[in-house]
Amino acid sequence: MKTRQSSYDVVVVGGGHNGLTAAAYLARAGLSVLVLERLDHTGGAAVSAEAFPGLGARLSRYSYLVSLLPEKVVRDLDLGIELRSRATASYSPVRRQGRNLGLLVEHDEGRATRESFRALTGSDDEYEAWRRFYDDVAKIAVHVAPTLTEPLVRARDVAAGQDAEVWSGLVERPIGQLIEGRFTDDLVRGVVATDALIGTFADLHDPSLAQNRCFLYHLVGNGTGEWKVPVRGMGAVTDALAKAAAKAGAEVHVSAGVSRIEADADGAEVTWHDGLKDKMRSVRTRYVLGNVAPWVLQILLGGDPDPATKPSGAQLKINFLLSRLPRLNSGEDPRTAFAGTFHVAEEYSALQASYAEAAAGRIPSRPPGELYCHSLTDPSILGELAGFGAHTLTYFGLHMPEALFAADPETAKLEAVRRAIETIDEQLVEPLMSCVMTGPDGKLCIEAKIPQEVEADLAMPGGHIFHGDLAWPWASNRESLDTPQQQWGVATEIDSVLLCGSGARRGGAVSGLGGHNAAQAVLALR
Repeated sequence: MKTRQSSYDVVVVGGGHNGLTAAAYLARAGLSVLVLERLDHTGGAAVSAEAFPGLGARLSRYSYLVSLLPEKVVRDLDLGIELRSRATASYSPVRRQGRNLGLLVEHDEGRATRESFRALTGSDDEYEAWRRFYDDVAKIAVHVAPTLTEPLVRARDVAAGQDAEVWSGLVERPIGQLIEGRFTDDLVRGVVATDALIGTFADLHDPSLAQNRCFLYHLVGNGTGEWKVPVRGMGAVTDALAKAAAKAGAEVHVSAGVSRIEADADGAEVTWHDGLKDKMRSVRTRYVLGNVAPWVLQILLGGDPDPATKPSGAQLKINFLLSRLPRLNSGEDPRTAFAGTFHVAEEYSALQASYAEAAAGRIPSRPPGELYCHSLTDPSILGELAGFGAHTLTYFGLHMPEALFAADPETAKLEAVRRAIETIDEQLVEPLMSCVMTGPDGKLCIEAKIPQEVEADLAMPGGHIFHGDLAWPWASNRESLDTPQQQWGVATEIDSVLLCGSGARRGGAVSGLGGHNAAQAVLALR
């Protein structure tokens, strides 16, 4: 497909949700914008797909919940999407002293939550500690959230007015120290700690504080940290962004894999392969926005791929389609337990033990992970299966680094999936696989993705879902903030090339922040 012109104000490399966000903002401001997407569809990891052909259910195939997408972006771009709250925040089954118990946390915490803490721990002390902890975190989240769509603020300005002990525990010391100091129960500690490990392979006492940054991003979204269900699936978010970009006048090309960017301070030439016409094409542009991982962007700019700096992901994603929800040993209603985040083998001690196994090169014997049922909150994704007892189930496994699958990916993947399901089954009256549907092709409706497959599908280096370790969403006290690129956290070494994806300073998750902030930097440069 030919472009409408030979040069553009902005070329966006990558049609993921951040690239579409940037394109919509810039086109609405009157700039000429070209978006080039390697795949035959836009959306990147934020897509819905019929993972199991012939059944009609459209699952959020990769990313699956939304928290960090600012309400401001939704309003600015008139997205018209619905993000629905889950009735249950989390449920964490555990077996203690021969008893099957579970820790229930409601979305709106009330009597059931308090009674669940009491039944687990024997008193109200741990629940009161829980409430104090999240009240303290909320004070930081409320302060940080509005800054995510503004030029970077300094660390000292974010810290000003915050409780010194809480700030130190979240930002200056390994978060394991704060969790251990605030809580005594092993399961409660683990439920808190999981937000520090989703997509991040780290010990809770890692001096790099990668786990602290991950924790903050999981708790700061829109000042509440709530993770919501995108109605009609994650693809509905991408579709709305694509429509907003097109309506504003942005030109979007799919099957257009960029192979080279020749750039200097004054502009760039972008070359891609037109998969529809099987031709190489090029355009000139004043600015390039890289909605790809920084590691990939450096290669497109002519750099050599450096294995030493390549990011490495650490997750196992499994999608299931069930004929019914499995019953639980604890007796909790599955419709309550699976509506929120269902923690599996995520006691604090279990998380640490699994990390040690994985760091030693072994698949964890009892893999920690999280389940949730999208269709309990939004049955629309089931299509014609809605109303027949069918449900989706999503599993996100922690401590599954890319290296575990390097030698023999298929064999290691099968073993990781087997252990994950075996660990889930510990909490069930009936085996999970007895509830899994069979498709028209005779295959069980289960789809698993290891980091290598995420990289192959989405060009995320190492399968890292954040494109690399997350950074603090503010500037250090001595950091240079002289240019719009630096001020918005999207700078590269070349003035005409900006980051606009998850690898930008405030990237990660389905947020649109990388795209919004790159667009604001370009507009400031006009």
